[in-house]
Amino acid sequence: MPAGLLPIIYLAFISLGLPDSALGSAWPTMAPGFGAGVSWVGLVTMIIAAGTIASSLMSVKVVDRFGTGRVTVASVFLTAAGLVGFSLSDAFWQLCVWAIPYGLGAGAVDAALNSFVAVHYESQHMSWLHCMWGVGASGGPVIMAQCIGAGSWSLGFMVLGGIQVLIAVVLTVSLPLWKDRTLPKPAGRGAGDGSGDGATEEGALAVSRRDLLRRPGVLAVLVCFFCYCALETTCGAWAATYCTLARGIPAETAAAWASLFYIGITIGRGVSGFISIKVADHNMIRLGQVLVAVGVACMLLPLGDGALVAGLVLTGLGCAPIYPSIIHATPARFGDNVALALTGMQMAFAYVGSLVMSPLFGVLAQLISPELYPFYLAVLLVVMILFAEKLNRVVSRRRARAA
Repeated sequence: MPAGLLPIIYLAFISLGLPDSALGSAWPTMAPGFGAGVSWVGLVTMIIAAGTIASSLMSVKVVDRFGTGRVTVASVFLTAAGLVGFSLSDAFWQLCVWAIPYGLGAGAVDAALNSFVAVHYESQHMSWLHCMWGVGASGGPVIMAQCIGAGSWSLGFMVLGGIQVLIAVVLTVSLPLWKDRTLPKPAGRGAGDGSGDGATEEGALAVSRRDLLRRPGVLAVLVCFFCYCALETTCGAWAATYCTLARGIPAETAAAWASLFYIGITIGRGVSGFISIKVADHNMIRLGQVLVAVGVACMLLPLGDGALVAGLVLTGLGCAPIYPSIIHATPARFGDNVALALTGMQMAFAYVGSLVMSPLFGVLAQLISPELYPFYLAVLLVVMILFAEKLNRVVSRRRARAA
């Protein structure tokens, strides 16, 4: 791989993370101006998630036709358009409209870059790749908090959109580096199995997807992604609301505190990149789950704001190795030739978790209490642990039979 390509991929992941937590950080300030309830932001995040699900499922065909580099550039421009549109919105329905290009931009590039790095680079690079996402995700609330302090959440979205445009320009200049950098093709029934039925590549992709759903362990890893992304999205999107409405923290301070979760992810992924050189992916996942459990416990303890801050940071540190480790293990667990197809499915299930579970918490917060926040995170963590261990058992049995 060319030496200059990896920093470009890192930059693309900064752009992917930059807007992720901005809406949740700004919502307590935005909502009154739109005449919106606390849970209304859930509709916007559902639209974003629906777009990412659609583009993740289409990622195999799109990347196969246009290449990873072009897909990345187009996706960053789409998210930039969504952010600028947010800044110009003066009615809630306009936020919903601009959420469409935002969501479509995120899904395809997420699946394409994750599978690309999983196949072509070592485990530590996957952790550092997602560390770059954390740089963006932790920077977003800080920028938004500064703009809210100056009296304008719309300026925050405009600044973030401008940064996205600059990143997209850099990615455009880098396109020659992506030439001929391809992923292994998925194999259908007519490819490599002696059937000789002359299946087209499109048919092979469709067969591969159906076959994947029947493979042992695939459903378990999809549920893990569902729960992980639901936990991460809920924790990041509703941290500011929880701090403000349940713990009495001022809105500007709460927006800044929301970045602590993403700062934890960023630092954790930087460190876990080194740890992953010696520690296997499945044990990195277990380590992360333990830290998340400690973080959630800190939020539940009646020890004041210090425990809340520690809980947000520890939860971020725990989330750090889980996502990149599951992604990086995909080729080893299921094969290089299905890495992109399965990664796209994993991204889709992850975003279904965002689509359903984060907005569901918003409804519960409005109808019952935002104090449910740490309990909700705990339930998602327990389910994720159960299915992660089920997947480990499936993989262990498969390797034992092959030995």
